[in-house]
Amino acid sequence: MSKLTRNLITDVRGILVGNACDPAIKSGVTVLTAPEPFVCSVHVMGGAPGTRETDLLAPDRLVEKVDALVLSGGSAFGLDACSGVSDELRSAGRGFAAGRAVVPIVPGAILFDLLNGGDKDWTENPYRDLGRAAFRNAGTAFQIGTAGAGYGALTGTVKGGLGSASAQVAGVTVGALVAVNPVGSVSPEDSRHFWAAPFEQHGEFGGLGPDPSSGHSGKIFGHKIAGRDTTQENTTIAIIATDAALTKAECHRLAVAAHDGIARAIVPAHTPFDGDLVFAVSTGHVGLPDDRAQALSQIGAVAATCLSRAIARGVYEARPETGDLFPAWSARA
Repeated sequence: MSKLTRNLITDVRGILVGNACDPAIKSGVTVLTAPEPFVCSVHVMGGAPGTRETDLLAPDRLVEKVDALVLSGGSAFGLDACSGVSDELRSAGRGFAAGRAVVPIVPGAILFDLLNGGDKDWTENPYRDLGRAAFRNAGTAFQIGTAGAGYGALTGTVKGGLGSASAQVAGVTVGALVAVNPVGSVSPEDSRHFWAAPFEQHGEFGGLGPDPSSGHSGKIFGHKIAGRDTTQENTTIAIIATDAALTKAECHRLAVAAHDGIARAIVPAHTPFDGDLVFAVSTGHVGLPDDRAQALSQIGAVAATCLSRAIARGVYEARPETGDLFPAWSARA
């Protein structure tokens, strides 16, 4: 398995990503799209998801392909970012043809960042405009860390962020994109070592290696904000993309396999308080060998590793800002 030069999900042929944020509200939106509709499915393992149009992504549902995916802060308010993306796609004449009507297909997922210190006293929901802006910003280069949907994210102990990573195996490219905002921690207790350290490539998140005294107390790290425990308001939301030509059912299996990457990088993961979710996307540029099950198993293993790396990179790249309630990873002694 080799890491690609960009080390972003946009190493997957056809994938474009755009970010938009509002520093005043400490929140943002990330949009993944492509020049053509792409096959997509999803798997949810968290107990408290917030989503739009994810039922449509089940393998037995009618629509095979989607036009964009949205990851957003803002809890339920953030789902309106999908409407902004739909507006942009409709203006471009893109969407699912239903007779003379053309309906953009834009599934999305949200994380909870409403208690992170930003000014949430808006009079009009800002996420529709943030969705529009993120879609317009879509390209092959994008910022990670304190950016997009991860702009206001928090982990159980430090700032979260937006992360990405990529790899190539047997001629297939795989990439991960994730907004990291979990109940749990990305490192043992107060350590600077990441749980994902065994999967790190080329020092991409500090090169510290595993914690030699690693272990876990079993404590759930809830955010302590304004004197209240906000353990019930979290989520890690992710997208896995590959250029392998997968069916919708195979994308679903890929999403299932990729969840291992969350469990390896965050402790605890998939709690009743998290909305942990993975979308899986295929742009279909590379055919699979006759033994599709074997190839899919290999792609799934790489996807899980990429997602672990992306989670650690998102936290590692988060930057300190005025008004932060939690320190950035870089501030840890």
